[in-house]
Amino acid sequence: MIRILATIVAFTLGILPASAATHIQEVTSKGGITAWLVQEESIPMVSLQFSFLGGASQDTPEKLGATNLMVGLLEEGAGELDATAFAQRTDELGARFSFNTGRDSVSITASMLTSNLSESVALLRLALIEPAFNEVAFERVREQVNSGLRSDKTDPQAIAGTEFRALVFPDHPYGRSTDGTLETVAALTPDDMRAAHRQAFGRNNLVIGVVGDITPEALGELLDNLLGALPDDIVDRVPDVEPTLSAGITAIDFETPQSVIMFSQPGLARDDPDYLTAFVLNHIMGGRSSTARLNVELREKRGLTYGISSYLLPYQHSAIYMGSLSSGNDTASEAVALVREEWAKMAETGVTAEELAIAQRYLTGAYALRFDGNAKIAGILAGLQLAELPITYVRDRNDLVNAVTLEEINRVATRLYQPEKLRFVVVGQPEGLPAE
Repeated sequence: MIRILATIVAFTLGILPASAATHIQEVTSKGGITAWLVQEESIPMVSLQFSFLGGASQDTPEKLGATNLMVGLLEEGAGELDATAFAQRTDELGARFSFNTGRDSVSITASMLTSNLSESVALLRLALIEPAFNEVAFERVREQVNSGLRSDKTDPQAIAGTEFRALVFPDHPYGRSTDGTLETVAALTPDDMRAAHRQAFGRNNLVIGVVGDITPEALGELLDNLLGALPDDIVDRVPDVEPTLSAGITAIDFETPQSVIMFSQPGLARDDPDYLTAFVLNHIMGGRSSTARLNVELREKRGLTYGISSYLLPYQHSAIYMGSLSSGNDTASEAVALVREEWAKMAETGVTAEELAIAQRYLTGAYALRFDGNAKIAGILAGLQLAELPITYVRDRNDLVNAVTLEEINRVATRLYQPEKLRFVVVGQPEGLPAE
């Protein structure tokens, strides 16, 4: 058993040649289920990611946390197997399963040895199609969720996130916690788990990425066997929404030596024609790079924070542009002022030719590093489909980044950066930083 698990780890961490990831095939099963496949016969395993659109945002206000709790129960017994028997069978097969809840999707990742593929698929199918939701497992996992919710009440990062969501998306599912609240989770029942399960998984809200030692024909059979029994009538219940953002500071008093600072403004949808240019632009402003402006001004020059970053966040039904940092209570006011200053400067003057060239070199050089394991590549394939990008995107992506011109990126800077809508949420005891 130890040898089998060690083999899986080696294969999972083994680097697939970046060029192999560009050979993506679209496979459609006889039952009409479509997946993107990178066939790699040199590694005797198969990695899959299934992403089901919907996620925790589908929870109604009185059932908040239902999807998250339901997904946490999928490995806690299925069919005739209880939680212990399911875990033992997973280990015997040398398989790895992971079930995760997001705001806009539920994802399932699986890594399976080709020698045990049929048995591993049967076990995963049991978890997906026939989860037990028995009382013992339900109460145990619910208490785990409650423990996390109680911990969040004393975590300044979680407090800032909760306040921020409620501020930006009032009266919308995006403004609520994906984990629910202590009150809503306490009211959930196993029947609620079955209802959430019925809402979450369908053939019509599904995208799939597959990497490994499997032919298109065999993959088609696997897809029908694993997913063919799912319904095909899942309905998205979440409306589109514009974020509610205006310039100012929301301050929450919390006893901590470091103030947690989040900031945001409206963003761009993933299908916006300017999105890729905005992605390059954000790398210059707040990407995880030593040359990013926010990092240089706040960390390198002044030592106000150990780290600061910003990122575009395109949801399925909205889009925001976010950033975060932590700073001492005595320096938080200066940090906020500098972020505002850099935001306004970017809107007014854009970037330089040197900054654009540095960003393009970094982004194109680092892209291949994302493809360093089967499971990661399967996740990338699913993510591309969620974003409705073409199957050629991996091949073309670096060319698209290099095609961004100085004129274009500065036009987008004028459009994207809106200092008049930049909102801060600060949790801590910042000196000289009153709420606005």
